[in-house]
Amino acid sequence: MRNLQRPGRSPVVAPEAMIATSHPLASQVGIDIMKSGGNAVDAAIAACATLCVVEPAMTGIGGDCFVLYTPKGAAKPVALNGSGRAPKAASVDALRECGVEEIQVQSPHAVTIPGAISAWTKLNADHGTKGMDELLAPAARYAENGFPIASRVGSDWQSSLPKLLADPVSSEQMTVGGKAPAIGTMFKQPRLAATLKKIGREGRDAFYLGEVAEDIVARLRAMGGLHTLDDFAGAEAEYVDPIETTFRGHQVHECPPNGQGICALMIMNILSRHDVASLSEADRVHLLAEAAKLAYHQRDRHISDPNFSEIPVDWLLSEAHAAELDKMIDPTKAGNFHNSDFPTHTDTTYLCCVDRDGNAISFINSLFAGFGSGIMAPESGVMLQNRGSSFRVDSDHVNRIEGGKRPMHTIIPGMLMRDGKTIAPFGVMGGQYQSVGHTNFLSHVLDEGMDVQEAMDAPRSFATAGVLQVEDHFEPEVYAELERRGHVLEEVNPLAPLGGSQCVWIDHENGTLTGGSDPRKDGCAMGY
Repeated sequence: MRNLQRPGRSPVVAPEAMIATSHPLASQVGIDIMKSGGNAVDAAIAACATLCVVEPAMTGIGGDCFVLYTPKGAAKPVALNGSGRAPKAASVDALRECGVEEIQVQSPHAVTIPGAISAWTKLNADHGTKGMDELLAPAARYAENGFPIASRVGSDWQSSLPKLLADPVSSEQMTVGGKAPAIGTMFKQPRLAATLKKIGREGRDAFYLGEVAEDIVARLRAMGGLHTLDDFAGAEAEYVDPIETTFRGHQVHECPPNGQGICALMIMNILSRHDVASLSEADRVHLLAEAAKLAYHQRDRHISDPNFSEIPVDWLLSEAHAAELDKMIDPTKAGNFHNSDFPTHTDTTYLCCVDRDGNAISFINSLFAGFGSGIMAPESGVMLQNRGSSFRVDSDHVNRIEGGKRPMHTIIPGMLMRDGKTIAPFGVMGGQYQSVGHTNFLSHVLDEGMDVQEAMDAPRSFATAGVLQVEDHFEPEVYAELERRGHVLEEVNPLAPLGGSQCVWIDHENGTLTGGSDPRKDGCAMGY
């Protein structure tokens, strides 16, 4: 339990249902949906749609979505991959003919076909109880009537302003006279509101066929993109088999590649070989950093779209592989970093929910970088993601661009189970950091006995790009010891801390739900 004399927040405890999101308005929408009879799937879709309006730098309907859903009594989660594909005409040769050797964030070639709406509508049809019109109505109201700019939202908007100003449509629709909207002021997105209402009435086809798709494709092709209406018409989220490992007697489930959930599981497999609870804080940070370097190197070598590459999932998650990686770690000295060629600046929203019946959902939706590509479709108000910037214009790279291929993805929902029961939907936002974030969060809870909120509040670190990024609230002796071991420390920008997180913990014995929401965001957990 936290020190009640110090600033902070307590976990939220409730008996029937709980939701945790990165924005209070979205959490309230989710609670309202469940109170009106909706289930966890309904609440998650409605809350995420709201986030696409009120937290627009982080997510949008022009982005992608991954889901882990565990219906009450299920032995494992249902996994849904709602990530978008490259246009069918895309290839290394096609881009080189256009003079492209590297896909820039703000290029039309960075825009893959958005998968979020396909994921939402498929999930709703198969597992929801309410119509899409009802679920999208709160988001449409906030877009049409306006929503107040929250603190973190305003900060992120300001930092992304140059990207918005670089696009004439985004500059017109997403700035206030060329400036970011001020914190506490109201902001409207009437064209997005109309699009949300249309999707609510007509479902998936309202986005992938007809006026909205035509608007998006026309904008991208005018900029040199290779997208076609056929690419949009064929977009479809798909169910996949989740992958898992055992960590501290619990089963941790992740979505399989093309996501980086496998990287989180590799890090957990390394930590499983250590008595983390007995280590000092400097030891724990060091071990996590070294395990991350090794796992992320494996990620970059192997993870791509499994429909285009053979990915050795079983080997990567094997005990033998974990043992070999663990042997490479020197507990007293920082190892050499393997420079990743993957983009480092990324943004996402994550939410989770458990309803009165015990259905649990772990739900993540993203535009990738802040405001994605920064490219907006003018009539529909759809901001487009930039997941394609993860592709490589390199014929020998596992993540090379190919027509119809999905890029390696950073966004990963998590689901914790034990003895056939769901224990917690959980997730950590923050681009590449997410694999480390999943491991660090679960280790805080399962190794150190923290509650879910304490585990989110704890200081974070991330070994990436040759440095060890550290937040500013470790004890001074921890920084000194890490430097003594050879780590090059980089202080994290206070306005852009490492990730954000949400969790709902199910206490089966006492019949309660405990929710936590990361203070690095504007959000909160709510229950009843």
